[in-house]
Amino acid sequence: MHNNINNKVVLITGATSGIGLEIAKVFASQGAKIAFNGFGNAEEAVKALEQINSDILYINSDLEQANEIENLVNQTIEKFSKIDILINNAGIQHVSPLQDFSIEMWNKIIAVNLSASFHTMRLCLPHMQKNNWGRIINIASVHGLAASANKSAYVAAKHGIIGLTKAAALEQASVSSNITCNAICPGWVKTPLVEKQIIAKSQHLNISFEEAKYQLLSEKQPSKEFIEAADLANLALFLCSESAKQVQGAAWNIDGGWLAQ
Repeated sequence: MHNNINNKVVLITGATSGIGLEIAKVFASQGAKIAFNGFGNAEEAVKALEQINSDILYINSDLEQANEIENLVNQTIEKFSKIDILINNAGIQHVSPLQDFSIEMWNKIIAVNLSASFHTMRLCLPHMQKNNWGRIINIASVHGLAASANKSAYVAAKHGIIGLTKAAALEQASVSSNITCNAICPGWVKTPLVEKQIIAKSQHLNISFEEAKYQLLSEKQPSKEFIEAADLANLALFLCSESAKQVQGAAWNIDGGWLAQ
């Protein structure tokens, strides 16, 4: 696999913990310059990344606000002069039957999980087009390809992300094979977001955390093992390689057999 992202500038949303932080670490280890945001512990994330690569920029941007997303992109350009790779990873979750789903949470999830990616893509694409090279990777979910009950906003947003990915891929493929757009669709990955769901399940059913974890995995994921965040990061790395220049508009599931059922 021919892959040289040394000195490439990577903008990653939601990268203070979980999948986003692991992606940032892997890309930093390959010599990429990292700009990122997130609501986790930014100081710890910066410290962890600077141990790998000193070219790190944290930007405190709220992805619910279009003007703050514009600031996120502008600060990245101001610091590094370009954006080569965009990885939309930020996401939030809320579980509730549709009829009880709060309007506030619906709007928040659609804003962070879907609209924010539209804004980052529309703002980053001109910079990629100017340099005739770019990679956009949207971290979607198996919930972008299949539904689960009580997750209407999340499922709707993730289905939307895959549609957005395909539309952008079609537009770029007709212009330049040097700019690609793809989605990665993970199954259960042990992240703070999923850990909250396991805790909620254990409390609701009055069972141990371990039993709740087993039940969660057994429901959907035949491997009964969590996806490793590092595996997602390495898949993202492949999608940025020259070997993947003809991969356009893919929704690549990595899900322990979830969608094979």
